[in-house]
Amino acid sequence: MPIQNSPSPRTRLGTAIVLASLGQPLFAAEPAAEPRAAALGTVTVTATRREASLQEVPVAVSVVDGEQLERDNRNNVSSIVQQVPTLNYRAGASNKDTSLFVRGVGTISTSPGVEPTVATVVDGVVFGRPGQSTLDLLDLQRIEVLRGPQGTLFGKNASAGVLNIVSQDVPEETRGYVDYSHFGKGNENRLRFGIGGRLTDTLKGSLSTLWGAYDGNVKNVHNGHRVNGYDRKGVRGKLVFEPNEDLRVTLIADHMDGEDDLPNGVITATSNATFASALRPVVASADNRRINTDYRTYVEDRNSGLSGQVDWRLGDFTLTSISAWRGWDNTQYQDGDRLATLPLAASHDKGEVDYEQFSQEFRLTSPKGQFNEYVLGAYYFHGRSDERYQRWSTNAGVLDHGRADYSVRNDSFALFGENTFNFTDDLRGILGLRWTYDELDYEHRRVSTSAVAVTGIQPSTSSSGSVDEDGFSGRVGLQYDFTDDLVGYLTYSRGYKGPAYNTFFNMQPRDTGALKPETSDAYELGLKATALDKRLSANLALFHTDYDDYQANFFDTVAGQVVTRLINAGSVKTQGVELDAAFQVTRQFKLSAALAYTKARIDHFNCPAGAAATCDIDGGRLPFTPDWKSHVRADYSIPLGNGLDVELSTDYSWQDAVQFSLDQNADTVQDAYGIWNASVALADYDAGWRVALLGKNLGDKSYAQALATGGGHVYRAVPRDDERYFGIQLRKDF
Repeated sequence: MPIQNSPSPRTRLGTAIVLASLGQPLFAAEPAAEPRAAALGTVTVTATRREASLQEVPVAVSVVDGEQLERDNRNNVSSIVQQVPTLNYRAGASNKDTSLFVRGVGTISTSPGVEPTVATVVDGVVFGRPGQSTLDLLDLQRIEVLRGPQGTLFGKNASAGVLNIVSQDVPEETRGYVDYSHFGKGNENRLRFGIGGRLTDTLKGSLSTLWGAYDGNVKNVHNGHRVNGYDRKGVRGKLVFEPNEDLRVTLIADHMDGEDDLPNGVITATSNATFASALRPVVASADNRRINTDYRTYVEDRNSGLSGQVDWRLGDFTLTSISAWRGWDNTQYQDGDRLATLPLAASHDKGEVDYEQFSQEFRLTSPKGQFNEYVLGAYYFHGRSDERYQRWSTNAGVLDHGRADYSVRNDSFALFGENTFNFTDDLRGILGLRWTYDELDYEHRRVSTSAVAVTGIQPSTSSSGSVDEDGFSGRVGLQYDFTDDLVGYLTYSRGYKGPAYNTFFNMQPRDTGALKPETSDAYELGLKATALDKRLSANLALFHTDYDDYQANFFDTVAGQVVTRLINAGSVKTQGVELDAAFQVTRQFKLSAALAYTKARIDHFNCPAGAAATCDIDGGRLPFTPDWKSHVRADYSIPLGNGLDVELSTDYSWQDAVQFSLDQNADTVQDAYGIWNASVALADYDAGWRVALLGKNLGDKSYAQALATGGGHVYRAVPRDDERYFGIQLRKDF
């Protein structure tokens, strides 16, 4: 949260993606002085909720720097997937429909009755719905992507991985910054301001603000407006109270307003001649960036939170308490027919989400240097979502209306602990266990103007249900230090994801039963090495994970429309290898790279009744996950001798073909592609300013962030960097 001066190019020449541990130090230390010899900086993290070097912890994690993300115009969680090969993202017309995938596994569902498979944790607070974390994040220090089941220490919605988002700490001395960015091809403008420092001997605080606007890179020919853009503004404040060296109290408050006008799919192909005629003058093509709709598709989003963390040293022990509340209001408008065909035919939707959550965590951390180093804790979570969804369906000039009101309540209790046994100086054992108890219930009522099903609307109905389940997650493993510069580990992890309900607008009687919890068994072998006087680091992880009762969406026909329905899809498997490396070639020149091979496949699929797609998909790919994915980056700094530095950066991301649909539809495959970016900057860090020119997608490659089918046509989500564009950034520190 606090604002810090931009690091010297000699200490940060770009984002190093490295295997690390997850978390942040309890009491932040002052940064170490710059070494005389060129060397990689030491990163301290807490995957086991205690401080350790990232090269020493037995966990696979990718770490990306927050300031570098902003410099690269990567402003939210969805934008970091190019840098982290085992992380992928599903875009939607609303951020409440988004999903994250780690090592090929994630949950695709619009239902509030299912939790994410990849947990998002911001400053120690778990977000209950994935859409809460898709807006811009203020004063970001780093994002840590912890890969594989992490249920022992991070909870039941971490069965595939965790995104741990850490904000800046408050500086000891008062300082601040202001920066402005402008990017072409859509008129994107961003303005940030922050200030922080010590207020009294025992109190320090910081405040940061953001305003951003982007017209978009898709044109609606019906009215000439640009869409696929955003308008966001937010504020975040942090207070840290330290009455003595044993007690620290941290209060964080944040609020973000956003309005995104993401189109409900841009048509890339159609076999429906009537639809193609109505779409004109827009012509479907793979790189199409035009729509023709009479109803604006957009989302109004309001996200707020308040948290309090108390860290109390009790001798050599530390007791931590994190209390948090979050509220999320999301209103979505969608043109379901994707045409301008009123008054004869249309399908227009409005969905409203009112979500609140409260969480409380207690954690006791033992002192280091003991035979048994442990973390013990208890966790409580309460979430409630009240939603209203309306659809207006016009067929042959006849208008029908349906409205569904539904709510979902989730209460979860957990006890957890993890031990590290120091058998010798070089050999350690790991044993962790978490017990989770879930209570989940829903109520649903739909009212329709028609007594029979019409296009897109089922008749009136109501239902309710409740379920309670408990389950275990955990981790066991061994870690061995072959040398001071080579560490190996072998772990087994058990993942647990709670029960679910498929609660949505056109909910059917067959949807009233609860889905069984999803479980996973994961095996991981890792090596972490440094060489050349700490100038080179390389980290290798091999993994294999089996998932049972996998919770996923599959195609079904409801009220004359093809929709997706949440089911226990069966068993899936994901296995592969990940390699990360960083090399400080000279004090001015740094290289970093990441490569992942992820073979995510369906072992056995349970075909649901009424399926609207082929069920012969055993052996098929899991959606949104390419087999191969890579990222390389080079950063070079040229000191000019007069206090100025020239900074040159370039990065290239490549992935092979990806299937976006569980039914293995040949029309929803994005072919392999690569994206090349570069920048040049002039900075005077002593004077506190920096100016940069950026070029994004220099190869001018058009691609799909997601592909879907319906009504005989194919449509895509258009990414921000779907074409080449350039920008300028200005920053002043004070």
